Amino acid sequence: MRFKIPYIPIRNKYSPFIGGKFINAGPDAQFISVHNPADGQKITEVLTACPSDVADAIHIAQKAFEEGLWSKASTQHRSLTLSRLARLLESRVDEIASLESLQTGRAIREMKAQLRRLPEWDYYAALLRTHTAFVAPTQGKLLNYVNRVPLGVVAQITPFNHPLLIAVKKIAPALAMGNSVLLKPSEMAPLSVLEFAQMAFDAGVPSGVLQVLTGDGPTTGMDIVSDPRVKKVDITAGTNTGREIGRIVGANLGNYTAELGGKAPVVIFNDADLQSAINGTPNKIPRSSAFAAFIASGQTCVSGTRLIVQSKVYETFMAGFLTKTQKITRRIGNPLNPLSSMGTVISARALSRIQAMVTNRSSGITLLGGERMTGLSSLDEHDLSQGYFYPPTVIEDVSVDDDVWQEEIFGPVVVVKRFEEESDGVQLANASRYALGASLWTKNLSRAHRVANEIEAGVVWINSHHRNDPSSPWGGMKESGIGRENGVEAFERYSQSKSIIVNYATENEIHEKEDWFAEDSNERKRYG
Repeated sequence: MRFKIPYIPIRNKYSPFIGGKFINAGPDAQFISVHNPADGQKITEVLTACPSDVADAIHIAQKAFEEGLWSKASTQHRSLTLSRLARLLESRVDEIASLESLQTGRAIREMKAQLRRLPEWDYYAALLRTHTAFVAPTQGKLLNYVNRVPLGVVAQITPFNHPLLIAVKKIAPALAMGNSVLLKPSEMAPLSVLEFAQMAFDAGVPSGVLQVLTGDGPTTGMDIVSDPRVKKVDITAGTNTGREIGRIVGANLGNYTAELGGKAPVVIFNDADLQSAINGTPNKIPRSSAFAAFIASGQTCVSGTRLIVQSKVYETFMAGFLTKTQKITRRIGNPLNPLSSMGTVISARALSRIQAMVTNRSSGITLLGGERMTGLSSLDEHDLSQGYFYPPTVIEDVSVDDDVWQEEIFGPVVVVKRFEEESDGVQLANASRYALGASLWTKNLSRAHRVANEIEAGVVWINSHHRNDPSSPWGGMKESGIGRENGVEAFERYSQSKSIIVNYATENEIHEKEDWFAEDSNERKRYG
């Protein structure tokens, strides 16, 4: 069944957003083409920020910070501005969702559902109005209060898989605290972030306080993070990239937050509600193992890529999971089709990497999928061979030493193993160098809490997967990163503490007890 493709407003060309405007291209300008992963067609061109653009943007950001129009504005003013921005974004969700789907190849139903959540990150506008200073229990007649002050110019590097979601998660606490933000989106999917920068300016965020620099990571990204004026770097990227940038930031004595790779386990116990674990809950909250595995075509750092199923329910679970997977595969079509179940991967390179990892593995049996999708979609006759479509793929009995178990595939590929005892399931769950997200499914309350504490992950879901809230800390352990997004923790990591100590002793007390070098006193005095 064919469908009508919606009109999506797109600029003929995009450019870096610096100093409150999209800059003009110079005589030696270089552009990056942005393509639709669903058909390979060019969407638009984006001007690459050259080194002088990066330097200008950092200078403008520093100047804006020092002038204090935003950094020294009242918390009420910043809060009201961020709330206004949230409402503006809310009014454009459908338009931006279509743009996101077009540039990422993700299903439009996913993008609309995801972007409808983004205005909730005005949580930080509320936090601004309610966050209180800390008073330290200092000895003596001293009042020691601790304020949080902004860092200055901060840099953020975001990926292609959730272009605006991850950007907003980073931007919101940084702006709330009063910093000047430089953001470099993925060169493969920068359009929605660029539009958001204009929205922020229109909502009242001053010129130079939120700027977007376009280009690739090895050049533009490195130019940004290498500048010593940048006081914090916050990235979402692969682990190797995280290490490389971390070395640079460390040399500059900067602050660093990094959400890196993941290989999330989904542990199904014998007493799990299998209907919920496979299909989602009856109230249609789709946080099942299928959702965990195949949302965003498996291109998330918390994708449930390792299904670990207890032996007594293994056959029943697998029968239901494979049936669900087949249904998802049959409904893959044009990502802009509201009925399409799953989209593409981001690029031809990503497609080749996924195929190579599946083909070259040293163990396991492919139960479903395993080959690039071609031909016409049975859903809407979209030509799948023109895009980067890879089917949901299920591989059974993979060795824990195999790359498809250990490495992040970043595609719709899951590996499955069975286990006997609870301790075996925990051991398999922890058999990875990554530790970002994990989920477990059980009706046993005691087991749920016990196993959640034993699993090595920064976020553990019980009878659900991939829940995300602006108030809930988000980040990894082991090689999945350092620091946290979301919540009070992220808010405070975009600031530094400033301790102010007030001596409220009387003048006589000060004269009598605090003359350290008094010649006629043997009185024992306090040091510090």
